[in-house]
Amino acid sequence: MDIKWLLFCGVLLPAQEVLGQQIASNSSPLYASVRSTVAGLRASETAVITVTGKVTDEKGDVLPGATVSLKGGSVGANTDADGNYTLRIPDGTPNPVLVFSFIGYTLQEIAIGNQTVVNVQLKGDAKSLNEVVVVGYGTQKRSDITGSVASVPKTRLSQLPVTNVLQAIQGSVAGVNISQSSSVPGAAPSTTIRGQNSINANSGPYVVVDGIPLSKTGGSLSDINPNDIESMEVLKDASAVAIYGTNGANGVILVTTKRGNTGKPTIRYNNYVGIENFAHMLRPRNGAEYVQKYADYMAQTGQKLVNPVPNYDELANYNAGITTDWMKEATQTGVLQDHNLSISGGSPNVRYFISGEFLDQKGVIKGYQYKRASFRSNLDVTLTDYLTVGTSLFIANSNRDGGRANMLNASAMSPYGQEYNADGTYRIYPMFPEQLYTNPMISLTVDRVDRNTNLNGNAYLELKLPGKLNGLKYRMNLGYSYIPARTASYTGRAANDLLGTANTFFSETNSFTLENILSYSRDFGKNHFDFTGLYSAQQRKYATATGTATGFVNDQLSFNNLGAGATQSSNSYADRYGLNSQMGRINYSYDSRYLFTVTARRDGSSVFGANTTKYGLFPSAAIGWNISNEAFMKNVNLVSNLKLRFSYGKSGNEAISVYRTITTDNTVRSPFNGVSTIGAQPGNLGNANLQWETTLSRNIGVDFGILNNRINGSLDLYKNNTKGLLLLRSLPILTGYSSVYDNLGETSNTGIELTLNTRNVTSGDFKWESTVVFASNRNRILDLYGDKKDDLGNRWFIGQPISVVYDYKLAGVWQTAEDASSQDPGAVAGDLKFADLNGDKKITADGDRMILGQTAPKWTGGLTNTFHYKNFNLNVFIQTVQGITRNNADLTYADETGKRNTPIDVGYWTADNKSNTRPSLAFKNPRGYGYASDASYTRIKDVTLSYVFDQKLLDKLHLGSLTVYASGRNLYTFTNWIGWDPEAVQSSRGSGDWTNNYPLTRSFVMGLNISLR
Repeated sequence: MDIKWLLFCGVLLPAQEVLGQQIASNSSPLYASVRSTVAGLRASETAVITVTGKVTDEKGDVLPGATVSLKGGSVGANTDADGNYTLRIPDGTPNPVLVFSFIGYTLQEIAIGNQTVVNVQLKGDAKSLNEVVVVGYGTQKRSDITGSVASVPKTRLSQLPVTNVLQAIQGSVAGVNISQSSSVPGAAPSTTIRGQNSINANSGPYVVVDGIPLSKTGGSLSDINPNDIESMEVLKDASAVAIYGTNGANGVILVTTKRGNTGKPTIRYNNYVGIENFAHMLRPRNGAEYVQKYADYMAQTGQKLVNPVPNYDELANYNAGITTDWMKEATQTGVLQDHNLSISGGSPNVRYFISGEFLDQKGVIKGYQYKRASFRSNLDVTLTDYLTVGTSLFIANSNRDGGRANMLNASAMSPYGQEYNADGTYRIYPMFPEQLYTNPMISLTVDRVDRNTNLNGNAYLELKLPGKLNGLKYRMNLGYSYIPARTASYTGRAANDLLGTANTFFSETNSFTLENILSYSRDFGKNHFDFTGLYSAQQRKYATATGTATGFVNDQLSFNNLGAGATQSSNSYADRYGLNSQMGRINYSYDSRYLFTVTARRDGSSVFGANTTKYGLFPSAAIGWNISNEAFMKNVNLVSNLKLRFSYGKSGNEAISVYRTITTDNTVRSPFNGVSTIGAQPGNLGNANLQWETTLSRNIGVDFGILNNRINGSLDLYKNNTKGLLLLRSLPILTGYSSVYDNLGETSNTGIELTLNTRNVTSGDFKWESTVVFASNRNRILDLYGDKKDDLGNRWFIGQPISVVYDYKLAGVWQTAEDASSQDPGAVAGDLKFADLNGDKKITADGDRMILGQTAPKWTGGLTNTFHYKNFNLNVFIQTVQGITRNNADLTYADETGKRNTPIDVGYWTADNKSNTRPSLAFKNPRGYGYASDASYTRIKDVTLSYVFDQKLLDKLHLGSLTVYASGRNLYTFTNWIGWDPEAVQSSRGSGDWTNNYPLTRSFVMGLNISLR
């Protein structure tokens, strides 16, 4: 008896649906009556069709390890050493289709019908040419792209313990320079694409997430859960970025998040847990080394050594042989964990992707921590055959609360300093009476709140017109974000503030984007044509409120009642930014051989002056030639892909803050006749004539593939010329203003980029792939003020890079047998010796300083090797950054050497060791030499070992997939740099932000990615 329908509660339902839901236990009233029928149905469900076959390549060679799976199902298998496979398909599967895939070969689908033996011959992979790439306001096949567009390897988007996805792609994309100057938990790295074009204006790229800008909204990629990202593209040349106009002046990063697919729900859980420590420890001197340094200091400065340690409070611990490891006290083993759960699926008309994440990072310096909780919901609904709507909603909340230990003071403390008072509280001055350095731990007593929320909602409507208007499409994108932020702190008596100081800061950013996009795509024989038109409006409103109070009776109220302070002050600020844009783009191709793109965008920005038009027009054009598609290349078997590209275009940069074209005054409070009175003083000097900074860009590139794309890649050469720089030029102080923005000067920017992918070994159980990226960039200042003269005060030199190190050239150290009086009067043995560059027998600031190097790298590179053995995968990524010169704050302590501890690695000159690189402890550095050092490095950036469980086992466990992995990050750095890390920026006492003295960290994590179907 074949029961297809059952009458259940008055409703006619499919029998199997009812049975699956109601006969799970014998409590169902239907159980007894349909028991025999259920047995028959279950027997039918467990029946299978066995399909066997062999998978080979185009030459007939077997492909071990190829994947064979049932489309739309959870059944799968891998070929054995002889290329054979066996797959068991549930009987009754409607129209079963098998999917065959193998690394380096084109995926193939075969409807098996009644076949039980299916042999397949896979072709060399051309999907890299046919894959669809997001290019902004649409997509294109990679083979049809005329601009320079790089896709971020998807392997970089998962299995790496990062809080910002940019950290994962550092060094892996040619022409994208990402640097992490501080490893403070939650800190975002700085990014430039193809170097720096502007001197004062912002040079960061424009970031777009799901078609809606993230840049200029107050948001950050730190708000985006890396597990939610489906793909990332980087637009680099004028043709690629022109569609974003002024926003694309410094390159564009396009982020596409994951969306749902038709099919039953898939539940994914990704998790990693790990530890962090310092990648390199710059160790201060221990007790004996500290005592020896102090004795040498006293001798070199001609002072009598009375006590073995400098300060009275150190004596007790010295006499008792008690030392404190201050670095150990201020640091800890960092712990990081991330939990991510997502559900995706849908019907043909409704598709969804929902995810939630919790990230928790405890820093390696005590008190530092970062928590992020985020939720995302992406929804696509097909209302009719021609109308689709959708949303992309997310909320991210970050927490950086807590007082923080001071790394600078921890490295300076005497090992004999006293950390605690007799009552167990922190001693304010461990080396009393020395008050230059306070206890590095007292900052932990600061009550501190630092929280940020990003509420972001995007929606779209897409209308595809049918019939004769087929190919015409209208899309409306609407985006809104609300970003409230709050910071507050209270510093009390325990933190050496005897009055108590409370600060509160509130800000909110409201941003909206409205885009109307009209596109038309049509094929006429061998001709393909598509057009994209855009009208968009963007607006951002920003407001802050600040309150400060001092003079509290006690520390009990913290920052919760500013009115309890004896003295209060407040401040507020608000601004608004707007941008209106129109854009048109035409793509044309003939027979996939000859490609042409032309784009024009008109932007109107509110930041520019009243005396000029606020609008700028930015056109670009590009051509491409798919040589490999020509008839004369058909018999050239060596070459599987060859395409030439050329682009030329103009872009504009508006990257200055609002209201810089308006002259404004600042308020000042002054006493007048015994009364506090509000007055005004010069603030910003505006320039109503300020206009766009414009860049002309040329790019020529070649995309290539040989040996069936076994070796493939791209090579690009580019040159940019930027004129009318938004330059902050200095003014005589007697004017009342120190500087003003103006359109002055010109820079050039040239470079080369190479990406090379190779499949080194593809046969048997073992496979090996490599990716090499290389980029070299050279920027130069061509003019500043129209007179071809340098600006020494700002260290800007004609013909030189924008950011350079300009200083004396170190020639060694004066030794005891040398006479310095003829060249450097006053210098003694142990002082630094500088080169006499102009030969006048004396060292002067005017004649003996030179450009020692540039702060941007001359070239960068990355090497990724991926090894596969059966179900094991090993990924090793090595990054290199070369040609950087930076001043080294860890090498100069000037007159502090007698009062503070110093790193043992730094060293100092003595008459015995005769160092020719380090000065004596008595050297006061009167010329302010910055100790320019080579900051180049090569780093084992990350290594990941993963294991993918066999699908046969997972089928038995009813799992869709399971991968476990172990990953290490920043494992080792090869460098000549003496200090914490060549990439980290350390602030010395009296300069910079001490709280960001947080060196590079090394991490080790264990993780798993699991999916349920």
